[in-house]
Amino acid sequence: METKEALALEIIERLKKEYPDAGCTLDYDQAWKLLVSVRLAAQCTDARVNVVVEDLYAKYPDVNALAEATPEEIEEIVRPCGLGKSKARDISACMKILRDEYDGKVPDDFNALLELPGVGRKSANLIMGDVFGKPAIVTDTHCIRLVNRMGLVDHIKEPKKVEMALWKIIPPEEGSDFCHRLVYHGRDICTARTKPYCDKCCLQDICAKNI
Repeated sequence: METKEALALEIIERLKKEYPDAGCTLDYDQAWKLLVSVRLAAQCTDARVNVVVEDLYAKYPDVNALAEATPEEIEEIVRPCGLGKSKARDISACMKILRDEYDGKVPDDFNALLELPGVGRKSANLIMGDVFGKPAIVTDTHCIRLVNRMGLVDHIKEPKKVEMALWKIIPPEEGSDFCHRLVYHGRDICTARTKPYCDKCCLQDICAKNI
């Protein structure tokens, strides 16, 4: 493949065939719940977050209820996700802002999302792409590892720099789904902890294999 753009398009098409239904692995049915889950998912598996939030939403079923809860009450429930104190503090502050400034709704503006407590570029992109269907590139650990290995970016590890490099070569409307598929591929095939299963990979003939 001559250019990174051409390589990116080919990778996108192959991953689409491999993971046609790839979506966000955090369970949510309302935007504010994704905001909560994304904060809890830092250094914690999505699977565990999905279990823990069931108890949280049973007790606090909407933005107002969660905004009324003290950080200590929230921490009591979210502790199994790790970093309970700081996550509970951010969630509490975040819900208060949604209640007081946004009429209980999640803003659909990237910069407004970034101003919410505990929301970084990764989380803001996830919400823009998944909730609002806007162009988004979510540079989580799978994305960063895989795009480096494949040769889409050259030895860049910093999330924001990876994101900026990918914006240049990934069509905007493909970014969100592409990043979801990288998560699936990173878990199943292009793994971090074991040797990647290159023999089973749909990209093995075009991958730079920077392992």
